Amino acid sequence: MKIVLISGQNHKGSTYHIARQVADKVGGEIKEFFLPRDFDSFCVGCTTCFLRDEKKCPHYEKLLPLTVAMLEADLIILASPVYVYHVTGSMKAFLDHYGYMWMVHRPDESMFRKQALCVATAAGAGMKSTIKDMADSLFFWGVPKSYKLGFAVAATSWNGISDKKKKQIEKAMDVTARKIQKNNGKVKPGIKTKAFFSLMRLLQKKGWNEADVKYWNEKGWNGKNRPWK
Repeated sequence: MKIVLISGQNHKGSTYHIARQVADKVGGEIKEFFLPRDFDSFCVGCTTCFLRDEKKCPHYEKLLPLTVAMLEADLIILASPVYVYHVTGSMKAFLDHYGYMWMVHRPDESMFRKQALCVATAAGAGMKSTIKDMADSLFFWGVPKSYKLGFAVAATSWNGISDKKKKQIEKAMDVTARKIQKNNGKVKPGIKTKAFFSLMRLLQKKGWNEADVKYWNEKGWNGKNRPWK
């Protein structure tokens, strides 16, 4: 299994340790990226990716290694500690660059066969909203199966987490890793994803954005083809 782990921090804190341990438990080829070390640019809002071509984005080349890794992966792991109830600025800036890949624009068919995992930790609270920041992108990219691991660790470092809490985390990691292994190569979009895709298909038939319509027509999605077939 090919796994890509994208961490919303440069240092290896509690969130990273949990994400990495799940990846190790699942097993396979693991590629890691750290933000902002491996990508540090903010979207400039030029709309070029939407209206013309994502390759015209001023940050396309810098982002390309992460893009390729995600497209090649069977499992995408997005990991971010809680920053004021949301993802880190680096993770947000990273995800902003993939608006063109949402189903309303030009989703990649490979996304409809992948699994994903969102990981978030905090000393206290905010995991739900932080995970949602990442899970939203995964859903709108077309990823059919996403898992969520959020923990209030009552600590500011991995070493500071109590043994009792680590045992609870370990149990949850084991359960999640087994599910990922079991579902590898077997996931398919559910009713929600298919319904949203169908809605976007109606929009594309109206032809509101030339670049998107051309893409959908080339894929045959305005006809009988679907990205999950």
